[in-house]
Amino acid sequence: MSINIGINGFGRIGRLVLRAALANKNVKVVAINDPFIDLNYMAYMFKYDSTHGRYKGEVSIKDGHLVVDGHAIIVYQNMKPEEIQWGAANAEYVVESTGVFTTIEKASLHLRGGAKKVVISAPSADAPMFVCGVNLDAYKPEYQV
Repeated sequence: MSINIGINGFGRIGRLVLRAALANKNVKVVAINDPFIDLNYMAYMFKYDSTHGRYKGEVSIKDGHLVVDGHAIIVYQNMKPEEIQWGAANAEYVVESTGVFTTIEKASLHLRGGAKKVVISAPSADAPMFVCGVNLDAYKPEYQV
């Protein structure tokens, strides 16, 4: 059984999250939000990443979706996290990779759009930070952010 995730911010980290998810059969990216990148440029940046190299799979656009290896991903372009329809896209978890919504209060806005949990990819002033191999055992399932 796979988990469905959404990615907010399709810069360097967001693209890396998508690549990692594509390599893991237990994770499915169902939606991406980035108000500053249009769909054509999103596909181009993912296919021809200057840091990680060219993506070897198929990348295309169809019906307003980013399609990677035959998997259609919903694309949103909302400035406000609370307006992103994560629930409609069936995204249970959201990776907050904009570097903007890094506090619990700001990252929690994704929950209004239907996400169940939010993972902040940047340092946070008040959200707990977990590192695999260091303190992952301190994570508690009741954490939403």
